[in-house]
Amino acid sequence: MKDRGRIKWNSLMLPEHVKMLREWAEEETWTEQKQLDEQKLEILDETAAEAMEFGKHVQITYFDTNSYRELTGTIHYFDYLQKEFRMIDQSGHVRLVPLKKIQQIRMID
Repeated sequence: MKDRGRIKWNSLMLPEHVKMLREWAEEETWTEQKQLDEQKLEILDETAAEAMEFGKHVQITYFDTNSYRELTGTIHYFDYLQKEFRMIDQSGHVRLVPLKKIQQIRMID
């Protein structure tokens, strides 16, 4: 027997209920930001310093609105007052990435 799951019940539900179920399913995929320990923060600092000094391409994994995102480019500058990296991505746009949201920085060959 082939069951259609939620599709067969959609005609019996109010549109508001369908919307709430979709939002609930989307919230299930959300993740929380992990806190980094001092050793990982030191590794991030060393990697970022090397990338800025030699102009190397990096891939930064950062937390943004309930999920992790990745950004590839070169680190142009670190703003100590705002505590954020200013990066130039592959398309040439300047992107701002706050330090407290960064999870990982990797060099790209």
